[in-house]
Amino acid sequence: MASMASASRASVPADSFRTISPGRRGEKAASAVPGDTAAATTLKGTAIPVRSVVASPRQVKGKAGREAARLRLQRLPAAQAEDPGEAAEEEEEEPLPSVPEDEEEAQPLPPVCLSRMRGMWRDEKVSLYCDQVLQDCKAEDADEVMGKYLSEKLKLKDKWLGVWKTNPNVFFVKYEEASIPFVGILVEVTCEPYQDSSSRFKVTVSVAEPFSSNIANIPRDLVDEILEELEHSVPLLEVYPVEGQDTDIHDIALALEVVRFFYDFLWRDWDDEESCENYTALIEERINLWCDIQDGTIPGPIAQRFKKTLEKYKNKRVELIEYQSNIKEDPSAAEAVECWKKYYEIVMLCGLLKMWEDLRLRVHGPFFPRILRRRKGKREFGKTITHIVAKVMTTEMIKDLSSDTLLQQHDDLDLALDNCYSGDTVIIFPGEYQAANLALLTDDIIIKGVGKREEIMITSEPSRDSFVVSKADNVKLMHLSLIQQGTVDGIVVVESGHMTLENCILKCEGTGVCVLTGATLTITDSEITGAQGAGVELYPGSTAILERNEIHHCNNLRTSDSSKSTLGGVNMKVLPAPKLKMTNNHIYSNKGYGVSILQPTEQFFIVTEEALNKRAASGDKKDDKMLFKVMQNLNLEMNNNKIEANVKGDIRIVTS
Repeated sequence: MASMASASRASVPADSFRTISPGRRGEKAASAVPGDTAAATTLKGTAIPVRSVVASPRQVKGKAGREAARLRLQRLPAAQAEDPGEAAEEEEEEPLPSVPEDEEEAQPLPPVCLSRMRGMWRDEKVSLYCDQVLQDCKAEDADEVMGKYLSEKLKLKDKWLGVWKTNPNVFFVKYEEASIPFVGILVEVTCEPYQDSSSRFKVTVSVAEPFSSNIANIPRDLVDEILEELEHSVPLLEVYPVEGQDTDIHDIALALEVVRFFYDFLWRDWDDEESCENYTALIEERINLWCDIQDGTIPGPIAQRFKKTLEKYKNKRVELIEYQSNIKEDPSAAEAVECWKKYYEIVMLCGLLKMWEDLRLRVHGPFFPRILRRRKGKREFGKTITHIVAKVMTTEMIKDLSSDTLLQQHDDLDLALDNCYSGDTVIIFPGEYQAANLALLTDDIIIKGVGKREEIMITSEPSRDSFVVSKADNVKLMHLSLIQQGTVDGIVVVESGHMTLENCILKCEGTGVCVLTGATLTITDSEITGAQGAGVELYPGSTAILERNEIHHCNNLRTSDSSKSTLGGVNMKVLPAPKLKMTNNHIYSNKGYGVSILQPTEQFFIVTEEALNKRAASGDKKDDKMLFKVMQNLNLEMNNNKIEANVKGDIRIVTS
């Protein structure tokens, strides 16, 4: 987090500060949790009208009550709310105050604790939230779990210093958002457990000495009055512990950052209303989504639209809650209509966010669902199990296994996969099977057929979008036939980690094998046929090793899109370029090209397209210096492949 140095402080015209009228006891200023940015330039403006403090919200029930509970988690519970039936009284404007010329300027803010969250890798964030904080909790219990987690950290220290960063409208009537993104005040935080509970705390704040702020000329009296009006209770997530205190304060700072990030990006109010079997898996996917936005995997414009929609959704929810809180007893017809209007705005934004999350905002299109299963890892007792999939098991079937092999027999492939842990092996005997769990491969297992591969048939379920999807570190499929029917996703999708296909037949009906950014695929002695697009499609930054395979009769897609009609055996999308090693493959009779290289600009390669096509048309030539130059640029290694009888040609650069 950025420290607040004197150079970043703003001076504000005296007449722009809010006046505090006597008002009603218990009124609190409404404010949002600001981002971690620094104030910069000087506010420009003239005389600004006065605005009174917003009335405190009334109590609500049902789902709104759960929302109120979450807000209580974020607000330091220094005092109980006033009578819910009371309404704020209209306040008259008062003369604008003036700041005395001899008013002492606030000192610069001290640096706040640097966020350890920012230095965490993707896996570390997943481990922190899913394994340590949330563990196996349900969506409806997330608020309670986050509250207990934060309470445990608050026990470490009963008094500490922090910077309260709040929305400028707590102090200003009118301001330029770009000039003053937040107002920061140095405060002393006091934590005391309630007598009837060791997990609930009464936490109060007061102005710390020396008086410090990012606004140089903010009046001390004004800050004291606002804190008095707020009963010294401010949103907890707006407080950032400062450096220079003992080591415990870093644990408190991390806990606040963990909760802050959870409610800013990971939490959704609809999670507890839907059938989410594995809430931590959903949180893991949202962490991955956030990391993909941060590292640029998701295109910038799409990421910005998503973040703006998410922010708008959160703001609309706050608007609705505040509007409902200010309704006196039974709502009028106009108030009811306005509530429904705001509610349906939230529903529309909610639907848009769901759709974008389901599509994962990625560059590879809409048919790649998320895997909602977390990695199990090894069994507690450290042993591995061999799962036998057959209607009946005989001793002859397992004669080649060692005598100390632990066995489980299943007549259902789905059940076998559901019982797997990392290191297990699934042995499948001849027959026809279906398994939805093939789209949820997260652990390092081997799935192996025994017998002729043509007789061990695994077919996809037409009602599902995906067939085989993996994010395991190392998963292997051997001696099988995968038969795609009805699904629109790739017959095999490697989302992350490494997958090996050995001696398999892949009969595609939709997309072929897809290797996504950062993932690795090895295919040996296999056959791929019938894909609507390319038999093997490599996304930017992926890796593939293809040895002794047949890839034929792909690109059965009827389309007028000239770029799609070029796809055939193997397609590569570059920038950053994938890594591909092809040895002794036979790529033939595809309607597109044998190997197509999709590049975004014509200037990417040093050689011309015409020269490449002319020299590469007859297939691999080790002495072809020009083709070797392109392969070198693309991390492309091709040896002894037979590429022939492809309708469009054998190797071609295609510009998008």
